[in-house]
Amino acid sequence: MIAFVTGGGSGIGAAVARGLAGQGAKAVIVADVDADAARAVASTLAVGRAATVDVADAAQVDEAVGRVLRDHGRLDVVVHAAGVDDPAAKQVIADALLAGEAPDVTTRLDDAAWRRVMSVNLDGTFHVLRAAVRAMMPARSGAIVVVGSSASFDAPVGYPHYAASKAGVHALSQAVAKEAIAFGVRVNVVAPGPTDTGMATRTPDALRRSMSDGRVRPYATPEEIADVALFLAGAGAANVVGAVLLANGGRFTV
Repeated sequence: MIAFVTGGGSGIGAAVARGLAGQGAKAVIVADVDADAARAVASTLAVGRAATVDVADAAQVDEAVGRVLRDHGRLDVVVHAAGVDDPAAKQVIADALLAGEAPDVTTRLDDAAWRRVMSVNLDGTFHVLRAAVRAMMPARSGAIVVVGSSASFDAPVGYPHYAASKAGVHALSQAVAKEAIAFGVRVNVVAPGPTDTGMATRTPDALRRSMSDGRVRPYATPEEIADVALFLAGAGAANVVGAVLLANGGRFTV
């Protein structure tokens, strides 16, 4: 198995890279916009290779996937875990919670913040899906797993750009899934709820507490979400195509 993992320098992506290596992958390309983080994770894997990739840049994605094909002759699994949140919006929400007020994010959301979230989360997913399907079609086999978000379903107050980006990710992935399966390529999505990643550590305490609920499971670990991604990428999910698998610990169902 030759695998390519975006966002592999930390969090869910790093956990996926470790899991793929543990499953006996011949090569796991750990791709991340943070070159040092990619190298750090890759160095812990006997089969790890690091790649510096900004998924918002289509040329970088195409070059990285092309390099995998040149070096290994094929690409079997892609897990797209790269994504961004908006710490500034999170702080506005947290401040409003502490003040007992309704958050006012949308009226203050500038074009740069909107484009940053969309360019990485939605455009980046398109770039990765396109490159991965192109690489896998000739072999008429392959599995692609995209990391979405439960935020696309519950649309958290004060987080419109993130919710919209992830809803787009889900719809895009499902549309591509129905197209790609005709060429033997499976595409699926795991949609995590709150997960203890680097993003979570940057979440203000007031907001983090508001997302904690003793009636459901606590924040997921990256490894728990990675296990879902690994299932979707594996042979046991051979009949699973275009699924958006909600993994939010029971916070809500759809």
